[in-house]
Amino acid sequence: MEQAAADIKLLALDLDGTLFTTDKQVSPENKLALQLAKEKGVDIVITTGRPLKAIGNLIEEELGLQGWDQYSITFNGGLVQRNDGTVVAHHPMSMDEIAQVQAVMAQLALPVDVISDGTVYSIPSQGKASLYHTANPMLDFIQLDSLADLPKDKVYNKIVIVCEADYLDQRIAQLPASLSQQFEVFKSREIILEVMPKGVHKAQGLADLCQMLGLAPHQVMTMGDEENDLTMLAWAGWGVAMGNAVPAAKAAARLSVTRTNDQSGVAEAIYRYIVKEEMTDGLV
Repeated sequence: MEQAAADIKLLALDLDGTLFTTDKQVSPENKLALQLAKEKGVDIVITTGRPLKAIGNLIEEELGLQGWDQYSITFNGGLVQRNDGTVVAHHPMSMDEIAQVQAVMAQLALPVDVISDGTVYSIPSQGKASLYHTANPMLDFIQLDSLADLPKDKVYNKIVIVCEADYLDQRIAQLPASLSQQFEVFKSREIILEVMPKGVHKAQGLADLCQMLGLAPHQVMTMGDEENDLTMLAWAGWGVAMGNAVPAAKAAARLSVTRTNDQSGVAEAIYRYIVKEEMTDGLV
């Protein structure tokens, strides 16, 4: 691809396995590279499955992305927000959709977490409880006995199923094909399966934001490592997979594969495609 660095106006970043190291930190090398990208006029947009509540400290304190003109894409594209919380675009799940998904998961003894902004409603299945509180402890968790107890006056963003990796993979193999025909179904981490309304994914969230900002896909660079990143890696003109990415993410990336998340792969790609300087080994 021969575009100039000036073509890139927006950098969309996944968190786990991408911007974050294995121990959930942002390396000094990545922070420096992001600052250099901002100085080049590139907008930094966190693009994650998490709600804004779970990434507020990262945005404000670590990355300095607060402000009315800064944006994040949360819930895998289901919500596009200014970093002050103002909603720009929203694609919620209906109560009927939630009931359809929960019925399928109940047959496979899979617990369901239904998420409304920063609140998680956990519904066990056949005695199996969710592990989501261990994966995202910053959220507020409410335990329910059954789907009938789910409040009807909330706006719901997505469903997650969080179990031990082996148990989850065994059950995923038994999911009916109709579920993927009706919904977006993908793993975002080894222990997390996510379900979104059909057509709602990270590429859709980016398309919503870019339409508002007047940007085209060739002006966007995306970076990710998991199944929930596939659509944005393929959609953007500059799709970069992490060195630690799952094979499907590497195949979907339209541009290249960078270093791993523990080797500051985000910084390496920024230096290569935005700053147009060599990243030395001393940076990692």
